[in-house]
Amino acid sequence: MTHIAVLGSTNMDLVAYVEKAPQRGETVTGREFRTIPGGKGANQAIAAAHAGATDVTIVGAVGNDAYGAQLRATFEHSGVDTDHLRTVEGPSGTAHIVVDDEGGNAIVVVPAANGTVDHLAPGDEATIATADALLLQLEIPLVAVVAGAEAARRHGVRTILTPAPAQPLPPQFLSAVDLLVPNEHEATALTGRTDPREAAAALLDQVPEVIVTLGAAGSLYAARDAEPFLVPAPQVTAVDSTGAGDTFVGALAVALAEGRPMRDALAWAAAAAALSVQRPGATASMPFRAEIDKQYAS
Repeated sequence: MTHIAVLGSTNMDLVAYVEKAPQRGETVTGREFRTIPGGKGANQAIAAAHAGATDVTIVGAVGNDAYGAQLRATFEHSGVDTDHLRTVEGPSGTAHIVVDDEGGNAIVVVPAANGTVDHLAPGDEATIATADALLLQLEIPLVAVVAGAEAARRHGVRTILTPAPAQPLPPQFLSAVDLLVPNEHEATALTGRTDPREAAAALLDQVPEVIVTLGAAGSLYAARDAEPFLVPAPQVTAVDSTGAGDTFVGALAVALAEGRPMRDALAWAAAAAALSVQRPGATASMPFRAEIDKQYAS
């Protein structure tokens, strides 16, 4: 039995596909537009459910609009428990995404309902307490993220933080984080170090374990009193990298909760992310366990 709790954002992704992203003041013609459920919290929850977690719970909020109803239905279809997903007055969060032909993306997030998640509601801490891991990101107010991490610490639940979008983080908050998973840009923003190994070493002053994701180059793992190591990623042709990092974290959480050694867990999570970048969208691209196992074995 593997229970993953996720405290974070739920958005509707409004995605435009273009040959090349526009520069400031420039207008370009897109070839396709899609609305796809997303948000870093939702992405990680659905990724964990697809990767085989027995129980996944999302803690967050949607608006009382059409997007909110669609987002809730998406969770339920994916097997994610929505008992702690609040419905609030007003619009749901949206992410406005431009994806170019090289699979790169640029994103503007409008928090809307996610901005109301500034505390733990009744029952949220009890749900966190039963989890094998709590996944956190920074697309909801920081005060709620801190409250979630502190609740997890009180109950001995492993906390995995994706520090995105990057922002200064209070030391007392990081002291409640067990595993920090920035990408290389976020690691640089948090430390001022451009070399991933130097950034990871600096972050170990604040958290016991760090994984710096490096895109197609794989991931770098570092822990206190241990030698860092790099785990390569499968080499694939990317179509859309939106949600790849969240796919990685969701799969990683499942692998660690099941007791896989870190190196093996990282390779399995990399297999999941490699599958996701070969498909368009965030939640729509997330692979299921059998697919991950096949990619991992190849």
